[in-house]
Amino acid sequence: MEQLPLRISPPPRPSFDNYVPGANAEALHCVRELAAGRLREKMVYLWGERGCGRSHLLRAAAQANPGLVLADDAELLGAPGQQALFVAINAARDGGPGVLAAGSDAPAGLALREDLRTRLASGLVYQLKPLSDADKAAYLRSEGARRGMPLSEEVIAYLLSRLPRDFASLAAVLDLLDEHSLARQRPVTVPLLREALQGAQRG
Repeated sequence: MEQLPLRISPPPRPSFDNYVPGANAEALHCVRELAAGRLREKMVYLWGERGCGRSHLLRAAAQANPGLVLADDAELLGAPGQQALFVAINAARDGGPGVLAAGSDAPAGLALREDLRTRLASGLVYQLKPLSDADKAAYLRSEGARRGMPLSEEVIAYLLSRLPRDFASLAAVLDLLDEHSLARQRPVTVPLLREALQGAQRG
């Protein structure tokens, strides 16, 4: 089914609080602890397909602890970047700042120097799983209720079948619906949802 392009405001800045963990609750806890300086392990590596939330967690960690060494899309690092990350991991082992890295594949599958792949695999490694439809539906349901904007199962099904289903898009659509519903003093129904989306496309 064709997805609807939307001209809507940017999603909120990534944080630990607005990350929807789904099956990734353990990874979220681990990254929080690393950012807080409470994790014994100083090297954490996250991997998974695009849209699984790895960049979200890195940005959230950067806000919580600017001193962390961060490396997103590790598979794209050139020789200087690989050397810098290798040195940072060694420094973390010797009491330096923690390292949080992320990539599209497990360390062994990255096209990086062997000693760096070994270093990345030596810490805590988590594969991040994309949110399931049930996770996304639960998020829409609970976030709608939190905003005082109950969403029917029909509205939720419409959202999940017609729109990009990454978290940032869902959050942005909720902002749009909230504003549209308040402005018109009408509850959120599928007709109101269509109206809001058509207005966003025209805008």
